[in-house]
Amino acid sequence: MKAFLVLLLAAVLCTEPAGSLTCYTCKTQLRNSNCQTETTCANNSQVCKTDVINVVGLFNVINKECATSCEPRYQDFTVGNQNVSCCSTNLCNRNGVGSVSSSYATMAVGLTASVLCILLRNGL
Repeated sequence: MKAFLVLLLAAVLCTEPAGSLTCYTCKTQLRNSNCQTETTCANNSQVCKTDVINVVGLFNVINKECATSCEPRYQDFTVGNQNVSCCSTNLCNRNGVGSVSSSYATMAVGLTASVLCILLRNGL
């Protein structure tokens, strides 16, 4: 019975409420402060995508959008580099270098703390 309750708690904590994802969006901006427009994504959008192109260390070109899919990547070019990052929680792409792993790490810490609390309350 205790194992069932722990699994049920984990399932509840790992689900997000229904609704549309909200991301920061912008096109070809030179400063992140110009990329703080909150946009409610279409229902088929599952991630917030941020694409930062650094040109020879002189300036960045930033694009943020709602996307149906996203593959994080880093590419180094002779005249600069491109960094694409993805995240899947509301307004997670604020800084321009969001990460899926950080949202999973936060969720894992919360889940571990919840399970530990339940076990301690039950004297285990």
